[in-house]
Amino acid sequence: MTIEMKVPAVGESVTQVTIAAWLKHDGDLVSTDEILCELESDKATFELPAETSGILRIAHPAGTTLNIGEVICRLEVASTQNPVPQTVAPAPELKTTPAAATAPPSKPATTGAKVLMTVPAVGESISEVTLASWLKKEGDFVKMDETICEIESDKATFEVTAKVSGILHLLAIEKRTLAIGDPICEILPTEDAATPAVQPAVQPKVEITTATTNYATGTPSPAAAKILAEKGISPAQLQGSGKDGRITKEDALGAQKTAPVAPAVTTPTPKVEPKKEPAPVPVGERGVRREKMSSLRKTVARRLVAAKNETAMLTTFNEVNMKPIMDLRAKYKDQFKEKHQVGLGFMSFFVRAVTIALSEFPAVNAQIDGDEIIYHDFVDISIAVSAPKGLVVPVMRNAEKLSFAGIEADIVRLATKARDNILSIPEMTGGTFTITNGGVFGSMMSTPIINQPQVAILGMHNIVERAVVENGQVVTRPIMYVALSYDHRIIDGRESVSFLVRLKQLLEDPARMLILI
Repeated sequence: MTIEMKVPAVGESVTQVTIAAWLKHDGDLVSTDEILCELESDKATFELPAETSGILRIAHPAGTTLNIGEVICRLEVASTQNPVPQTVAPAPELKTTPAAATAPPSKPATTGAKVLMTVPAVGESISEVTLASWLKKEGDFVKMDETICEIESDKATFEVTAKVSGILHLLAIEKRTLAIGDPICEILPTEDAATPAVQPAVQPKVEITTATTNYATGTPSPAAAKILAEKGISPAQLQGSGKDGRITKEDALGAQKTAPVAPAVTTPTPKVEPKKEPAPVPVGERGVRREKMSSLRKTVARRLVAAKNETAMLTTFNEVNMKPIMDLRAKYKDQFKEKHQVGLGFMSFFVRAVTIALSEFPAVNAQIDGDEIIYHDFVDISIAVSAPKGLVVPVMRNAEKLSFAGIEADIVRLATKARDNILSIPEMTGGTFTITNGGVFGSMMSTPIINQPQVAILGMHNIVERAVVENGQVVTRPIMYVALSYDHRIIDGRESVSFLVRLKQLLEDPARMLILI
């Protein structure tokens, strides 16, 4: 008995998942509730346990994107009915046997079945090619390993040879762009293929004697023409060795090799050539690695591009003197940690200042829904966190009601879950305003992108000692640049600048936050 396992529903807004990795191999014996694979959505990673014990049959490889409800694998359950699938399995072989029996019994190599030829893989970074020219025509008899056409990529030209001897049937036309693996032609093995040694021995002699009157005589193939053009050699100077006297790529390469010999003998150029030889400098291996974009990365990319295209985004900047906050932290951080079992960081000051400023400028805490503006009476702060698998934005609920200790504890909780990749979907949905801290990576200035459907985001940056003027004197102070990106459709310049100025006032005089609460 076979049980189909389908992609489970992992969230209301999730319609597709990607198979991140298989933890078991095809054919493995698995037990009930044993983890088979990991599934990735655009928001989180999930584990898929086995519904029952049995033999695993994988339906899709790692990296495949599936819709909710699609079959992901099958489990063959051991039972007394196991012999049944074994008797059914050979059925496909019985279907192929009559096909083979239709061929003449005296020549088993020529079954009469068409051999499909597809575009071969010609390089790791090449995904499509162009069919440059057919060297054979529809219905021609071709020999095994005989060149039948030439294909071009953006880097080189390649020849395609016949897999078997037989009658050629074209499936693609010249100058057509094909992907790797696309059908290019079919070859029907014939009786002539059983005696390839006889016919080829006669045909080349006939073709050579008539080569002077054939249209292909002296005509270079596309690959040969390209090589000759690069070397400045006229095709008239060469005698083709291909069919009907055609100049092949090998002929062009041969001319390319012999060209430097003559100048080396007739002119005093040997002194120049030794200088050219050491010119190529060994660069070592130049590997290229190609990886499929994860669902999380694709979603982040799509949302960021949408934010740039769908909002009237603008950024305003200001600077904050961090000395008052740093002095306050240095004075009370030990007592704070001893009492609340959590450190006192800069983020709690910024979150507190943002909640106060948002209450005074509600448009910055709003969002657009069609022709309406939704204002929020609460503040859910989204904190951008760089997790191992990419950028995630967990949400701190009702930040306006949290104390400094509550804010710091919530930040630690969300950051730890993001690092361990165990954030739930509800913990990453919603949010009315976002804070991102590029300063931890050394960023001095940036223009953060709005996290839709929000209309504003605050960017924090690194703290650097800079010269400033205070009371007519030049002094050094720890300065941080802050940036506010906002949607100009509902936030005017006056509101955005006033919001940032208010934030600066609160941060440079932390006592204001305690008095206002």
